Amino acid sequence: MRVLLLGGAGFIGLHLAARLLADGHAVTVVDDFSRGRRDPALEELPLDVRDADLTDPGSYRALEHGWDQIYMLAAVVGVRNVERDPARVLRVNTLALMHLLDWIEPGEPLFFASTSEAYAGGVTAGLVPVPTPETVPLVIEDVAAPRFSYAISKLHGEAAVLHGAHAVVGRFHNVYGPRMGHDHVIPELSLRAARGENPFTLYGGEQSRAFCYVDDAVEAMVRLMATPEAFGRIVHIGDDTAETGIADLAELVLRVAGADPVISPAPAPAGSVARRCPDIALLRELTGFEPKVSLEEGVRRTFAWYREHA
Repeated sequence: MRVLLLGGAGFIGLHLAARLLADGHAVTVVDDFSRGRRDPALEELPLDVRDADLTDPGSYRALEHGWDQIYMLAAVVGVRNVERDPARVLRVNTLALMHLLDWIEPGEPLFFASTSEAYAGGVTAGLVPVPTPETVPLVIEDVAAPRFSYAISKLHGEAAVLHGAHAVVGRFHNVYGPRMGHDHVIPELSLRAARGENPFTLYGGEQSRAFCYVDDAVEAMVRLMATPEAFGRIVHIGDDTAETGIADLAELVLRVAGADPVISPAPAPAGSVARRCPDIALLRELTGFEPKVSLEEGVRRTFAWYREHA
């Protein structure tokens, strides 16, 4: 197959590219590299890599058609990036997608990367059960709050692709692993543990998440794109087998790091949801997917990578 990864130089995109290449497919990555220099691992893969700004419609006009699969992963992500410039989040995430929908040809299979943040407001408001299925109402607590600009852009994206393309929408839930940057909870805990921080500040230890190792998330994506019944649907991607408290996660990271600092509790970041865990019954039904990588094994792999590369 010929596969196009838009935003393919990012965290999930790089892991997906490696998987698709291992499966024998030809992969083209398009990215603007706005988050910094190219990852050396990207240079080592036998990819066709193109540098382009997907908010410019001319970037799409320069692309050929005839793709067997297209993955739309390009977006401004990360809480710090979102809160720093919410207008950029809305502009980039919306324009890149709308230009894609103007360019894509009927029938070209599209995967759109969405997020559990789409329904997070409903959890906080007590309207949404946890574990959470795809059928819950979607709530934005405050359209003026910078943090929710990301969720708003993805809500718009879900509606746009379901009405404008032959698409699967995958809502990611706390995917983690090597190469995901420094602004997410498991890498951040890992880096601070590796540095020997003591006392060790623990933010939001009372909250809980269901973490999904990146290899499992990629497996779910590949399976969904091979399942005709998944198209036209929103499907949750994650690991519902081990919802974990943030305090317990920190204890695991510190144990893996061989550290035993004094824990200093601190409040969770403003606007973060208290609990998140997907119901992945639909993903199982459609694809037979089951998570393979336990949280302990995934944390060990992630910590080892950050200790070596940070």
